Amino acid sequence: MKEWIITNGIGGFASSTDIGINTRRYSGLLIAATNPPGLRKLVLSKVDESIELNGKKYDIYSNAINEQTQIKNKYLKKFEKTIIPIYTYKIKNVVIEKTICMFYGKNTVAINYRISNQKEKAKLLLTPLINFRDFHAETQDLKFNYTQKINKESAEINFKDSKEKINIYVNGSNYIEHKDDIFYSMYYQKEKERGFDYLENHAVPGTFEIEIKPNEDKEVTFLCSLSGEYGHSIEELSKLDGTKIIKEEIKRINNQLKSSELLKNVPKKEEEKQSYIDLVEKYIVASDNFVVYRPSLKLHTTLAGYPWFLDWGRDSLISFEGLLLLPKRYKIAEEVLLTFVSNIKQGLIPNGFNEYDGHALYNSADSSLLLFEQIQKYLNYTKNYKFIKENIYEKLIDIIENYIQGIDLDGNNIKLDETDYLIYSGTENTQNTWMDAKVNGVPATPRNGKAVELNAMWYNALKVMEDLSKHFKKPYSKYKLLAEKCKKSFGEKFYNPKKKCLYDVLGDDRIRPNQIFAISMTYPIIDINSEIAKELFITVTKKLLNKYGLKTLASEEEGFEAIYEGSPNKRDSIYHQGPTWPWLLGPYYDALKKLAGNHRDLEKTLIQFKLNVATTFTKELTKGNTVGSISEIYDSVNLSEGKGAFAQGWSVSEVFRILLT
Repeated sequence: MKEWIITNGIGGFASSTDIGINTRRYSGLLIAATNPPGLRKLVLSKVDESIELNGKKYDIYSNAINEQTQIKNKYLKKFEKTIIPIYTYKIKNVVIEKTICMFYGKNTVAINYRISNQKEKAKLLLTPLINFRDFHAETQDLKFNYTQKINKESAEINFKDSKEKINIYVNGSNYIEHKDDIFYSMYYQKEKERGFDYLENHAVPGTFEIEIKPNEDKEVTFLCSLSGEYGHSIEELSKLDGTKIIKEEIKRINNQLKSSELLKNVPKKEEEKQSYIDLVEKYIVASDNFVVYRPSLKLHTTLAGYPWFLDWGRDSLISFEGLLLLPKRYKIAEEVLLTFVSNIKQGLIPNGFNEYDGHALYNSADSSLLLFEQIQKYLNYTKNYKFIKENIYEKLIDIIENYIQGIDLDGNNIKLDETDYLIYSGTENTQNTWMDAKVNGVPATPRNGKAVELNAMWYNALKVMEDLSKHFKKPYSKYKLLAEKCKKSFGEKFYNPKKKCLYDVLGDDRIRPNQIFAISMTYPIIDINSEIAKELFITVTKKLLNKYGLKTLASEEEGFEAIYEGSPNKRDSIYHQGPTWPWLLGPYYDALKKLAGNHRDLEKTLIQFKLNVATTFTKELTKGNTVGSISEIYDSVNLSEGKGAFAQGWSVSEVFRILLT
């Protein structure tokens, strides 16, 4: 089974599989963001469809119950997804095409059915499975406490203690209310694999019946919405046109495709032309999923991944170029920068926002430093120094000063060591680099101390700050001097001649991918034409690179784990101990481009690398775990199935950045 996802631009989404079986607690046709983009709730799990032909009932849905799969999809003839998912069923002489689309900006989903009926007297039966719970949870209730206000074509369903109503409307239908009907023990395969509860009950409030005459072609739209500011009332639903919703969504994506101007670079060779067009279309659809609006700030942001992540400063900045600058979404790029700098505290931009109340979280030492690199990239694309000067520059000064003086917020323990001018961060109990997993409150991959990528980012930040200050005619000698001292100490202390690479953290010589940042940033802290730069790149290539990304630990190192599986604690313990991460291909690519400019023997390596990435991920986008997206991580042996979040922003960003630049 392959998963798919569509989104509504405010944190809500619909997700299921190519045969319509839900495999996760996060699967559902309406997961609504009640405090966008967070506080998400499962509202509509799925719709079970049946059709009666001359009095005989045919079920065209599929479900998994109590670890047993009900394979009733013998009538499913085709599944496809470009922008939106489309299922095609055939029962005798009746063809049913089902299209699922979210109403952009609203917690509303439209499921459109086009029925082509030849000869048969028919009745379409649509039975919703509903819930109203935190999307991280599961419901084993044996009784659902809700009331219904019903009409011929609609139902308003009000769960106890909920201000919002689940509104459902089906044009041309007759709604038959069910009493105390429950769908028991829906089986979630992925949750069982992840070591969580994997059975859930759903309420079945009723069935919508739609009569279809012989030789009649009919279009029916099932509309479901969570009421409130970000949803539709029953009255509003009754006025919506399902076909129009679909057309508007396709138009919105096509407008993005056009404004990106990426199709101006279509290859001239006919055999390459269509492949490139298909790739760009997939990129626009995949990247759009992560761009959402945060009403509390009246600004856009980017989510880290689906199904469970919100916006994380680190992830948003790493994926900044690939999700926003490459497709020329410059206005939204500015809003994303403002989203994070508007919440700076003690020099730290938020590493994330709480799902439930939206408050900022500050457990990160690298997010603020990554901001400088992305501002440099923003300027490379836009040359809009005015925006940076008026909105960002003073914030950057604040960040630098706080890193110099020291930051103790949330146990980050960030400080500049004035004996060597390197950045130290963390404690034995905190994790503030991207390798941040904990098991029972204990860091799974301890990296407190002087971490290699933090110091590479610190040097780069100082150099960017030096350039900006020169441009704005502000004092810059302080940044220049700090950068020089940092670079000198880095060269003296981080090189590991025994393994011909860099220490991951001073005192830790295990081979990890973080050292690639020393030669991938705009201002590499290791001279790109030096022998050390080439040596560390070769080591990373030989020890860590595979077709899906970079391994998080070399296989010969103590503690290496290749396969990401098991209980939550086990998975967290090996999260950064060997599994492969696609996003790391991005800094690897940046480093390779710089090296190829100074070492001609690497020019062919660069060409082959891009070809390998294209071969792997064009296949992944169509035949991989998630149709049209890229997963968070992959095992480092028997590379095939994506794991972790099934659609990850920085995976999409960095892979497409390699393919399209």
